[in-house]
Amino acid sequence: MSTDPAMNQDLWNEDLAPTSAAQRTWRWYHFAALWVGMVMCIPAYTLSASLIEAGMSAYQAVFTVFLANAIVLLPMLLIGHAGTKYGIPYAVLARAAFGTRGARLPALMRAIVACGWYGIQTWFGGSMIYTLLGVLAGHEIGGARLAGLGINGAQLLCFLAFWAIQFYFIVHGMDAIRKLETYTAPLKIAICFVLLGWVYQKAGGFGPLLDAPSQFVEGGKKAGQFWPTFWPSLTAMVGFWATLALNIPDFTRFARTQRDQILGQSVGLPVPMGLLAALAVIVTSATVVLYGKALWDPVDLASRMTGAAVLIALIVLLVDTVSVNLAANLVGPAYDFSALAPRHISYRTGGYITAGIALAMMPWKILESTQGYIFTWLIGYSALLGPIAGVLIIDYYLIRRTELAVDHLYNDDGIYGYQNGFAPSGWNLAAIVAFVAGVLPNIPGFMNAAFPESFPDVGAAFKTLYTYAWFVGIAISAVVYGLMMKGRAAPALHPARSLD
Repeated sequence: MSTDPAMNQDLWNEDLAPTSAAQRTWRWYHFAALWVGMVMCIPAYTLSASLIEAGMSAYQAVFTVFLANAIVLLPMLLIGHAGTKYGIPYAVLARAAFGTRGARLPALMRAIVACGWYGIQTWFGGSMIYTLLGVLAGHEIGGARLAGLGINGAQLLCFLAFWAIQFYFIVHGMDAIRKLETYTAPLKIAICFVLLGWVYQKAGGFGPLLDAPSQFVEGGKKAGQFWPTFWPSLTAMVGFWATLALNIPDFTRFARTQRDQILGQSVGLPVPMGLLAALAVIVTSATVVLYGKALWDPVDLASRMTGAAVLIALIVLLVDTVSVNLAANLVGPAYDFSALAPRHISYRTGGYITAGIALAMMPWKILESTQGYIFTWLIGYSALLGPIAGVLIIDYYLIRRTELAVDHLYNDDGIYGYQNGFAPSGWNLAAIVAFVAGVLPNIPGFMNAAFPESFPDVGAAFKTLYTYAWFVGIAISAVVYGLMMKGRAAPALHPARSLD
């Protein structure tokens, strides 16, 4: 295609252009390492805690995490296909369905969610520095909480320090991130086995949590309530990686073949995620014996180790959090922000914007409660991202039959300009309607979950619907979009005309 910036200055820059053959260096093991690196993170580790706190047994919690990741793997592979076939990022792929201008909506939705995650992971990283300094000092550092922030000055400084550490990788781009993930993934696996051996030796076994029944059995605290707990939990677990299910083309565009991205992701996501959940349950079960209570926070656990172990554990957790945050929460929004104004925003500048918004969101407030984390954050944004996935999958597979006119994705006058009189130029009304239709049924449930005092009278049906938010959104948007586009996208099935 033409890469003339004069012709495509509002839709094209070097970072958004299709990858060249020389840039396609990722093999299946790079994708597997990427996922192992992203899976082995503190939020993923603590997911099991939320499920066991909700009443599940250890085995139920691990199965729920594994099932959710097996489910979310499907849209990842489907959407990732386009990245490998055409070398385009998510923000450009979205133009086929939403229009060359309308694609800014799903790009912005994805970017804002990623900024929240970037902030959450940066907060975890800062917490590790805070803990490490406290261990070295021999007492907790800090002081009174700062007004309006809810954290003390030392916590804020540690948060800002970790935020600054990540700037090196923003400056050095995707290749630096690939190398970091590839080299640290084996280290993370080794540390998991070391941790298992350590707790087994210290506790003389794996502790009582593994044998504890769920609270849903007859006579338990929550007898008969398994399914009302399971479905929102499954939705939340799907929501955990729903962001990556959309912007996976940002990575698969660097794959050498389709086999590399499919095999790498299939090996790297569901099984390691399930194993990490099992590790979390086993280690936490042992902490009941060691410390008299369950310690689900690995940073808290590391701070209780002695000697060189605490230093090594916290450094490993720091490296882990950097690698996860950059791959999962920086790459996507950096491309998305670049797509909003390609002439003015490069991939690197998009990374700076992401880091800036992450600061302003005060991520520690999102994590104040399990209720807020699961029902407001994870399920809430899955209600936004599910409908986008539904539109993209139907458009790429049923409407386009996986055939895209790449030149037209970078030009308002092409077939993705949707100049049909039904909507402003560059906007596909069908995609917008389908997205809104997928989101609307989940809004009452979200308002009740996020602001229960302000919206106490939301009907039971809406609350129930909200527990399936991602599934409801992706299904409704897929059906609506498919019906509205039926017979309307014929030119897109034969994209032979070039704009060069």
